[in-house]
Amino acid sequence: MQINKLRGKELDQLFEAILSLENIEECYQFFDDLCTVNEIQSLAQRLEVARMLREGNTYHKIETETGASTATISRVKRCLNYGSDAYQMVLERLQDDKEKA
Repeated sequence: MQINKLRGKELDQLFEAILSLENIEECYQFFDDLCTVNEIQSLAQRLEVARMLREGNTYHKIETETGASTATISRVKRCLNYGSDAYQMVLERLQDDKEKA
C-alpha cells in the first residue's frame, strides 16, 4: 500500500475535509477550488475505467469510450487486481445506492 508512505497530518486533514462534505454540490465546490479541471477529470476517468473493467469490457472499448490511455487502464487494472480493494468497495456502494434509488 503506497498510501501508507504518505500518511501524515496533511493527508489526514485532506481526507477529513472530503468526509465533511455533505452533498454533490459541496463536492463540486471543494474540488473546483482544490484541483484543476484536468485533475478532476482524471480522477473521474479512473473510476469509470475501474467500473468498465469490472464489467469485463475490453481495453479497446474502455479506451474508446473514456479516452483513457492503455497505461491508465493497465494501472487501474493493477489496482483492481492487487490494490487495497477500494475501487471494488466504492463501486459496490455506488451500485447499491443506484439500486435503492
